[in-house]
Amino acid sequence: DKGSTGELRAQDFTAIPSLALNPIGDRIIGSFFPPGQEKLDFPSFVRIMAHFRPTDPNRSRDGTQLEPVNSRNKKLRFAFQLYDQNGDGNISRAELLQVLRAMLGVQVPEEQLQSIAERAIQEADLDKDNVISFDEFRKSLEKVNIDQLMSIRFLK
Repeated sequence: DKGSTGELRAQDFTAIPSLALNPIGDRIIGSFFPPGQEKLDFPSFVRIMAHFRPTDPNRSRDGTQLEPVNSRNKKLRFAFQLYDQNGDGNISRAELLQVLRAMLGVQVPEEQLQSIAERAIQEADLDKDNVISFDEFRKSLEKVNIDQLMSIRFLK
């Protein structure tokens, strides 16, 4: 917030080198801003950054507590939304291909990108409807340590 307005805009995020250089940086930045919203206040910023807090394995939940924003499920939902660009609750082959092109681009031939997308859909699409639902996405990442991949240690 260089202008001390109490709000952030998308261009403020592009000043962060690691985001500016990230092939899907625009999607990550976009995840901070709901459709039609151009400014982000501090409480909203903190809520989104909470997805990247490491989970507390010693914290137990009873039935009355809300699921923490940094739970495995919420982290997976956040990651899922980076792929599901049209917000229909599914990752299509075209959406997956868009991400692959952004991440791998010129390094991998288009034919190989298409093959990777096709194989990912085949492996994750359990109900064979040619898209990946959130449940299928979650199941395909069961053995992945999402907490390690999606955690930023702010303070030690």
